[in-house]
Amino acid sequence: MVLALRYSRDVTNRGTDRPTDGTRLEDGDEVGRVIVSEADLQARIAELGAAITADYAGRPPLLVGVLKGAFMFMSDLSRAIALPSEVDFMAVSSYGSATRTSGVVRIVKDLDVDLVDRHVLVVEDIVDSGLTLNYLQRYLLAREPASLEVCALLVKEGQQRTAVDLRYVGFTIPADFVIGYGLDVAERYRNLSAIHAYEGPKA
Repeated sequence: MVLALRYSRDVTNRGTDRPTDGTRLEDGDEVGRVIVSEADLQARIAELGAAITADYAGRPPLLVGVLKGAFMFMSDLSRAIALPSEVDFMAVSSYGSATRTSGVVRIVKDLDVDLVDRHVLVVEDIVDSGLTLNYLQRYLLAREPASLEVCALLVKEGQQRTAVDLRYVGFTIPADFVIGYGLDVAERYRNLSAIHAYEGPKA
């Protein structure tokens, strides 16, 4: 179950149009249909930034970006927040080079700052099973922040295997494996400006 407490957009019924330029970035792999366009991403991030600015007035947030997938989202979101804020990053892994989460969470890079009495906003690229985020929330709460909320760009519809509490959600998307705007498959395709479905090796 996903609790999206604020603004979320549903794009689960997005059409099946192919990229207009037939984008293929590497022989044998094909970039599929657009799930969220570049224009929709930027418009939504502006809305999220405005909501966060209003909600955190008088208590500047510490933005914690989850690497590597959230790096583009974190950059754009931080600039859309009209408040003094700090940033830090941590890296966790549950995919490896696969296209399905393994369910085994490994912390690759921890935070550099102390979270005690800080208003922490975790900036996440995508919520799939919810297992990684659930682990991360429990891990960070043990550090005694004043508050801990999550801003997730994408939530896969119907894929959650545990309850996750999300304050801000960008888009609810189909259960496709997606790439672009920081999201990858085996470290490829992060540089696409939109969110695409990944169709795998071409037959």
